[in-house]
Amino acid sequence: MEYTNHYVVLAIFFLLAIALPIVAWTIGRLLRPSKPYEAKLLPYESGIDPYQQSWLQFNVRYYMFALLFVIFDVETVFLYPWAVAYDVLRSDIGLFILLEMGIFVFLLIIGLIYAWKKKVLEWI
Repeated sequence: MEYTNHYVVLAIFFLLAIALPIVAWTIGRLLRPSKPYEAKLLPYESGIDPYQQSWLQFNVRYYMFALLFVIFDVETVFLYPWAVAYDVLRSDIGLFILLEMGIFVFLLIIGLIYAWKKKVLEWI
């Protein structure tokens, strides 16, 4: 009986996760004013009327640079909780933890060297 109770709680959370955004979207759609006209459908450019097409093609290097920044930024954020949570010198598994984080930092450095060799870090 207790085992199936876990599935009931999980199903309730799943239904709430689906229902709440749908309900919020529906209420917002019913309450907001809707008076579309041509000026509202134009792309906004700091109050200036657009003079060209709004779709611009960017160089893929900008996306790669941003993606690398996010990857290394998020990965290095993992170093802080590790350093705070584990006392490497006084822990019985301290050497294992230190070795594990050394491998993690080594893989980050390998990824950075790979990106550098592929010239992804060049800003043009």
